[in-house]
Amino acid sequence: MNGKKILIIDDDPDFVESVERILEARGYSVDTAINGTEGVKKAKEITPDLILLDVMMTRKTEGFELSRELPKDKDLKSIPVIIITGIREKMNLPFGFEPDETWLPVKAVLEKTVKPDQLLGKIEEFIK
Repeated sequence: MNGKKILIIDDDPDFVESVERILEARGYSVDTAINGTEGVKKAKEITPDLILLDVMMTRKTEGFELSRELPKDKDLKSIPVIIITGIREKMNLPFGFEPDETWLPVKAVLEKTVKPDQLLGKIEEFIK
């Protein structure tokens, strides 16, 4: 048990369940939230070591908005965020998204469906 806490903010129950299983098998403690509002509340309660964040939840851009809100909160600003999204495929976008200090202040952006090894590698990169 590594004792590190990960918060998954995503409204897709199947995705959440599969990621939760992978992370718990690695000894992470996992909490979940189905939207940004619930996610911020949960993050303030548990202070996770890392947040996995979906983009399209209540609103199509909710995850992007949340990624810009978190750094403004003194209690949450130091928590690394990894966006995991299917927005590129769903919206048929010809481009991907890259972390950016002002527009997308996250550590990494992964496309759904992400391979477990790739996901775990990114998490381990940002949780020391």
